[in-house]
Amino acid sequence: MLQDNVLFVHQKVTGMRNQLHSFVPLICINFFLIPSSVLALALDTVNDIDLLGRLLSRIALQFRLASSSSSSRPLPVCLTVAAAFPLTDSASPCLVSLFSGDEQATQSLLQNMDIKTFAFAAATPPLSVIAAAKLAGISPSVDTSLSPDSSPTFLFSNGLKLHGASVLLRYVGRVANIPNFYGQDAFEATQIDEWLEYVPVFLSGPTFENGCKYMDQFLEKRTLFVGHSLSIADVAIWSSLAGTGKRWESLRKSKKYPNLARWFNSITEEYGSAINEVTTKYTGKKSADPSVAMPAVADQVKTVNGDLSAKGGSKSSADIDLPDAEVGKVCLRFAPEPSGYLHIGHSKAALLNKYFAERYQGKVILRFDDTNPAKESNEFVDNVLKDVDTLGVNYERVTYTSDYFPELLKTAENLIRQGKAYVDDTPREQMQKERMDGIESKNRDNTVEDNLKLWKEMIAGSERGLQCCVRGKLDMQDPNKSLRDPVYYRCNPMPHHRIGSKYKVYPTYDFACPYVDAIEGITHALRSSEYHDRNAQYYRIQEDLGVRKVIIYEFSRLNMVYTVLSKRKLLWFVQNGRVDGWDDPRFPTVQGIVRRGLKIEALIQFIVEQGASKNLNLMEWDKLWTINKKIIDPVCPRHTAVIADRRVLLTLTDGPEKPFVRIIPKHKKYAAAGDKATTFTKKIWLDHVDAASISAGEEVTLMDWGNAIVKEIQKDQDGNVTGLIGVLHLEGSVKTTKLKLTWLPFIDELVNLTLVDFDYLITKKKLEEGEDFMDVINPCTKKETLAYGDSNMRNLQRGDILQLERKGYFRCDAPFIRASKPIVLFAIPDGRQQTK
Repeated sequence: MLQDNVLFVHQKVTGMRNQLHSFVPLICINFFLIPSSVLALALDTVNDIDLLGRLLSRIALQFRLASSSSSSRPLPVCLTVAAAFPLTDSASPCLVSLFSGDEQATQSLLQNMDIKTFAFAAATPPLSVIAAAKLAGISPSVDTSLSPDSSPTFLFSNGLKLHGASVLLRYVGRVANIPNFYGQDAFEATQIDEWLEYVPVFLSGPTFENGCKYMDQFLEKRTLFVGHSLSIADVAIWSSLAGTGKRWESLRKSKKYPNLARWFNSITEEYGSAINEVTTKYTGKKSADPSVAMPAVADQVKTVNGDLSAKGGSKSSADIDLPDAEVGKVCLRFAPEPSGYLHIGHSKAALLNKYFAERYQGKVILRFDDTNPAKESNEFVDNVLKDVDTLGVNYERVTYTSDYFPELLKTAENLIRQGKAYVDDTPREQMQKERMDGIESKNRDNTVEDNLKLWKEMIAGSERGLQCCVRGKLDMQDPNKSLRDPVYYRCNPMPHHRIGSKYKVYPTYDFACPYVDAIEGITHALRSSEYHDRNAQYYRIQEDLGVRKVIIYEFSRLNMVYTVLSKRKLLWFVQNGRVDGWDDPRFPTVQGIVRRGLKIEALIQFIVEQGASKNLNLMEWDKLWTINKKIIDPVCPRHTAVIADRRVLLTLTDGPEKPFVRIIPKHKKYAAAGDKATTFTKKIWLDHVDAASISAGEEVTLMDWGNAIVKEIQKDQDGNVTGLIGVLHLEGSVKTTKLKLTWLPFIDELVNLTLVDFDYLITKKKLEEGEDFMDVINPCTKKETLAYGDSNMRNLQRGDILQLERKGYFRCDAPFIRASKPIVLFAIPDGRQQTK
């Protein structure tokens, strides 16, 4: 039992130097069971002593913060350990104060655990933590260079860290010199915790207003959310509301939620000088320069896992003007249908709206075109909102076409009464043929009374109504077939994801869009050139409705090789289990390509370089991945892996009898990538393919170590290399060797890896019109390879990007949890060749 404890401490202290906080809850029990004489065997360097001191201070801090009466709680100090170590000047001050049993020194140490750095992603600032720290007078240095996937972090002056917005907020609540900031007793503290768990409701799209309604009712007879003084619950909720920008502002001014608005206004009035500064600084402002180029890539490009690297700006597109645009008066809309996740084609539309809005100091409305309940869901709404945020598109407010269903119903009925629309029960296939041939429907000249009668049947969703649709009476002989009496309304008994079964009829996109664009004050509607033939229809509908004309601006649709972008086709892959979901790395969705390892900066630069051209283009993925490589290569940390299958052991006869560790940089040209611990052993693992390429007597270079000479090659009866024997030749020149080999030490601390490579979903570069994608489906699109990695990879977080030396770039999709569960790394294409 004691030996197990010693091994546990030794492995953790030496193998997880930068994450001591993560195993304190486990070691608290084991540590105090270890006699000092045995513990001494586990710690053999001054660095280990220093780290142990940091560990103990962390344990002490946990005991101090464990209850509100911590000031009178005795500090558990393992005094017997003091006898095992000479407390010299080189020992950690943490260790000295704790081991000496000096309570006053210990108290001083814990009270002076200052927050040295507050780090978070610039794209996702934790407003509640920033505001709480501001109110508490906590002013650490701020580092906004973390990647969007990273958790906000407090780095303390003694090297310890805390991660996660809710964790940091609770810490500030505990240490702030503000009465009852984390509640006056355990019950109030628990109530605060409950509200902190509720706050994420603000981030879940359509449930936002439900959350507002619930809190408005809760505050009906209350001044604050918990107790009678300001708490971190108030700060968290206020920050979440303020962080939604104009979405909350429009509700606040509408007086729809008076109690919530009263509470929000009172917090703003009393603490506004501090918290308004936070929201103003971190929620972003529109550019004031009307000539600003497309804002995709700044001069400083955010690096792979968060750091900023001055690598120069991107090549921006030439300025293209919006016709009749006036600075400060441009209003645009990005109007996706919530029938799937956003893909790379949608991202072009979203970013062009962003570009023109910023260039003309205008605004963007995010509108969900939710006119087809058969395809739409709240899941898609939530993920579109997530994708838009990922792309960095700031919008003034969120609207839904379904908000205008009552007006659209009246408008359609008015057109029927005016003889500009009629109800038709022609079967769909026959209708399509008649439109192609310019043949008028038998119902085209029905009386207004007959049309209104059938219209009521449609509204009721009756059996007769289900056979009908409303068509505009335009021109069945027009060469532009979109003007040949298009469908305005269809009958559909399916419940709507947002408004339930209130309606049985739904407008088509072609009918609703011109009306809603005009009503919402859109000045310019950006549409891809695939809609070109329907532009005349758009303007004709606005003319018949008597609404303001909106200017259409066309841009080319983005098409990618070996890729389907139709949401109907993408849905087929999801429903038939050909992919693991809409965020599958093989998918062209925003979430899919980000999960594959694409940096948003690369996607934006890729779109920027195309500009707002109207020329049709078929783009290569390699170009996008080449841009991505230029962003990640200069900064991503380097690690080492050996393929598990048939790996070969090289025994160095003069190698170190006792393993030793060196600290080396993770990136030789980028110090901010950090350091890693490399263990040097007498036996080392090599990839089989490397071992098979070595000749007896050949001198090779072991990367990050030096040269070695292979004296003997051992093979099995089939001629496969099974072992190598050699000697070190560290004085040899690396310039003279042909083979530069990656290797891993022969130790138990290596981690299991699953390396995953992907291929295109279809085998044809471009599908021709009418060609069935199912005829060219790639039968094998995913390959998994088992490998071993260096022990430093235990510290990888989901979303981290790294390079496995001589193997390529990877993104961590599943980090280390336990030894039996492999770390999953997704291979990132580098643009040098097509993905295979």
